[in-house]
Amino acid sequence: MVSGVFSAARELPRLREISSVLIRYGLGDIVRRAGVSTLLERTGQVLQWGQASEVAHLEPQQRARLALEQLGPTFVKLGQMLSTREDLLPAAWTEELNRLYSQVAPVPFDDLLPQIEQALGRSPLEDLEREPYAAASIAQIHRATLTSGTPVILKIRRPGIVAKVDADLRILEHLAHLAEREIPEARRYRPVDVVGQLRRSLERELDLAVEARNTERFARNFAGDLDVLVPRIYWEWTSSSMNVQEHIEGIRGDDLEAIDNAGLDRKAIGARGVDAMLKMILIDGFFQADPHPGNVMCLPGNRIALIDFGMVGRLSPARRIQLVNLLAGFVHQDEETMLEVLLDWRGNEAVNEARLAADLGELAVDYSDAQLKDLRIGTLLHRVSAILREHSIVLPADLALLFKALITLEGFGRQYDPEFRLVERAEPFLNRAMSERYQPVDALRRGQATLSDFLGLVASIPRDLARLVKDARHGRMRVDLDLKRLDAFGDRVHDALDRATIGIMTASLVVGSSIVMTVSGGPTVFGVSLLTYCGLVGYLIAFGNSLWVILSIWRSGRR
Repeated sequence: MVSGVFSAARELPRLREISSVLIRYGLGDIVRRAGVSTLLERTGQVLQWGQASEVAHLEPQQRARLALEQLGPTFVKLGQMLSTREDLLPAAWTEELNRLYSQVAPVPFDDLLPQIEQALGRSPLEDLEREPYAAASIAQIHRATLTSGTPVILKIRRPGIVAKVDADLRILEHLAHLAEREIPEARRYRPVDVVGQLRRSLERELDLAVEARNTERFARNFAGDLDVLVPRIYWEWTSSSMNVQEHIEGIRGDDLEAIDNAGLDRKAIGARGVDAMLKMILIDGFFQADPHPGNVMCLPGNRIALIDFGMVGRLSPARRIQLVNLLAGFVHQDEETMLEVLLDWRGNEAVNEARLAADLGELAVDYSDAQLKDLRIGTLLHRVSAILREHSIVLPADLALLFKALITLEGFGRQYDPEFRLVERAEPFLNRAMSERYQPVDALRRGQATLSDFLGLVASIPRDLARLVKDARHGRMRVDLDLKRLDAFGDRVHDALDRATIGIMTASLVVGSSIVMTVSGGPTVFGVSLLTYCGLVGYLIAFGNSLWVILSIWRSGRR
């Protein structure tokens, strides 16, 4: 099944390593059903089947997390991405995958020196620290000082990581296609789409110049806010393999004890961090997709610095309108509005609209008596994700990141202030987003876009008709019909033909046996003509065929 897919010998050792780890953590059924074990055995690579006793008592999602951690950065990123997909996986799985961490052993400094020297050329640095400031699966960070005295950090990509990630992605893409083709129950999880999203995400993260551009865009968006700092990028030494940026000294946002000891106001810091994130989402449409406290530095005066923009999300104006409509429909218990938004998200998938509308109405009724201040966005999004999962509606990738960011953001706020309520904090931003939709300038812009689309459609009709006629004239016109129940209809026709054929053969046997039994003469057995025996055998076969036809018709009627 997979021999053609994994024909490249260079991928077989890594495939064997992946298979061994999955088997060790009790996930060997995936290896079997994908046919990987058969392929490896044919190439002389023997797999050791069995499950380590120390993980036998763990839940499947726990074993999956441990296996992903052991398999390295590509699979850790896969797990982290899946932790955002509550529309695909139940909460128990996403919560467990959310525990994945990418902290790994640092690369020796001497291994990084060639990349540093190539990127910097004539060194503008002093006091380049050999000990890493932080180490992650994609890159690690070292502190240094420019000759001007400015403290900076060097984010350096791990040597060889690009080739390793690319090889892992090729294997994952092959396995995803196999899973969709060979494992019917895996198709609802869209493995090919998930791996495609993973490839796009990793390609952006591996290019450290992309992170630098993201950082500059956030800096422009917060240029007028003196309470929110974003590091400066030094482009003269930044490339795809190394990112050089200003080092902002402060207290990590997850060090609450140090924040208290420094006399900072937790509530003020939490409010500023949440306001910054809400501005990114609802106003700018460009947000940090992993807003946990570790990506915030706390500064004197209760100011904050935002760092690490490797993972970002983007929301188009149309998507922001959908989000606002969904929240407005929920607040006003308008399931029709919520239904329209979810139907826009479903793509081309068939959905039972009546049942979906009923589920949305039930959700709205459950919260109808709740005070706005008591509403938890995280709980609401968990419920919405469960409805999407039940109806096999797959969230677009940007919305999956957004849902995860909002849930993380609410946890961020409560960590700083137990009385924090995200809905109350978000209300001014929602009102601003709603009011901007009806500003004359925005309304005129949307009207112009709608009119332009309509005129473009009208203008393209003659061209499309001419192309259609030309294709028909040259015999290139093709009509695709998708008829429901066509397979079942074909099976019924096939069964009917089988019964008719058996019936004709039965009738022929009866007629032939009757003729044979009337013929006299010929050899005898126990005084009876051999032809008479042949006739009796024909009658018995005809009788058996008749019973089969009757039973087949009866079973068909029951179906």
